[in-house]
Amino acid sequence: MPLQPIAEGVRLRLKVAPKAKRNAIGSLQPEADGGVALKVAVTAAPEDGKANAAVIALLAKEWGVAKTAISVVAGATDRRKLVEIRGSTADLTARISAWLQQHAT
Repeated sequence: MPLQPIAEGVRLRLKVAPKAKRNAIGSLQPEADGGVALKVAVTAAPEDGKANAAVIALLAKEWGVAKTAISVVAGATDRRKLVEIRGSTADLTARISAWLQQHAT
């Protein structure tokens, strides 16, 4: 799973495709290190943080969390990102895990 519970919420590994035809959360993608990342496509260009802002907005809308609760903690200028979603660890883990099982297999 690309999801890692932490004390303040969860961390999620992403593989972002900027300048896509539409905003969408896709499937799980294997990573070179043996891990798994969630593929996310956004229409925004990867300039001036626009793609990162679009990723945050898309995740917030899909999972019902505030945009201010989501931040990019690694890979701000890379396609591979690590985002942190702050909140109840148990609630976020259950909600996002259920979503992943239903939508991103």
